[in-house]
Amino acid sequence: MPKTRILIADDHDVVRSGLRVLLHSFPDFAVIGEASDGEQAVRLASERKPDVILMDISMPVLDGIEATTRILQQQPDARVVILSVHEDEEYVQQILKAGACGYVLKNAGRKEIAQAIRSALSGERFFSPGISRLIVDGFIRRSAEPPAPGSEPKSSADHRLTKRETEVLGYIARGFTNRQIAKTLFLSFRTINTHRTNIMQKLDIHDTAGLVRHAISLGLLQPDS
Repeated sequence: MPKTRILIADDHDVVRSGLRVLLHSFPDFAVIGEASDGEQAVRLASERKPDVILMDISMPVLDGIEATTRILQQQPDARVVILSVHEDEEYVQQILKAGACGYVLKNAGRKEIAQAIRSALSGERFFSPGISRLIVDGFIRRSAEPPAPGSEPKSSADHRLTKRETEVLGYIARGFTNRQIAKTLFLSFRTINTHRTNIMQKLDIHDTAGLVRHAISLGLLQPDS
């Protein structure tokens, strides 16, 4: 079976070394390059075409946000997972806009890091639980702000979605992965993946942040959720 080819981008030698050892403990992962700054990460991503890039945010020359933006401009199909100490909503929003498909905190365990890489490889987004809560709390806070004068009241339902799709949307908004939703609803992973695809197509929303906003607008996610 072909191994997942991974590029590590972090300005700390100790962190890169630790990640290399961790990733080599999985038989399906292979580290094919290491970058100590954002500019080097962009160059190595172009030269070596890794399957997944683990990217730190705070790096010299180019930070991880700008490096991610440049990599995805050159290689739209690249998969970038942020691995950072920063549990900050502003950073999360910036990196989502840049196009990263995951955000994992550096205190995550080996299984969580591996899950983030595999999710990215399969086209899914993955966030550490703390980051998922940060995203949801931010949208809830903004949704509680008074509406602009003259704005239309929000609908309590979206009739484009089936009952099951609406249920799945609620779980997505609460930060559940497709596998977690499948386990909760006693459905197959493939079925949940199909529901997620259908939801995105019907709503013309193609990122998790947009789905969370829509779920809040439907009342599927409340401040005490």
